[in-house]
Amino acid sequence: MENTNLQRRRWLSLGGIMLGAALLPNYVSAIVSTPKPLSLRLRNVNTGEKLVTSYSAKGFSRNDLKKLNHIMRDRRTNQVRAIDPNLFLKLTRIQAKLGVRNSEILIISGYRSAQTNAQMRRRSRGVASNSYHILGKAVDFYIPGVPLAKVKSAAESLHNGGVGYYPSSNFVHVDTGPVRTWRG
Repeated sequence: MENTNLQRRRWLSLGGIMLGAALLPNYVSAIVSTPKPLSLRLRNVNTGEKLVTSYSAKGFSRNDLKKLNHIMRDRRTNQVRAIDPNLFLKLTRIQAKLGVRNSEILIISGYRSAQTNAQMRRRSRGVASNSYHILGKAVDFYIPGVPLAKVKSAAESLHNGGVGYYPSSNFVHVDTGPVRTWRG
């Protein structure tokens, strides 16, 4: 009887070891394949506000999107609009292409109300009447220490959305509209 119990315990131990070994690769794989959250650092040059937010393969959290929408608001009217989350992901992809993932992105213009856009259009011929800024799908920006031409090239290499190059004003425009390029 004692010998039978010993054999039973050995078989149960062996079964436990086999089960653990079968599950272990999945557990290790899940740990290894789970990417660490990355960060996006923004500063609005007009308001001085700074924001550091994180994102993962799932994108940005609802709370972080709210903060991102706020920093991209129309500073003239203080209106906030939901910004296309793909625009933020596009910025992170541009940073990755440039190898400056942790660099701060300086925002010149994000969302613009129709009123602000019309006002800007009266002062400058380079402002589109149907601007993607009005839709919350565009941003004008630069990255300190990175030549503007390289930022433009990285944005164009994504082959998605619009890319405007404004070297005399020191910014690049990107949006999530159709693929097109221009020089301002």
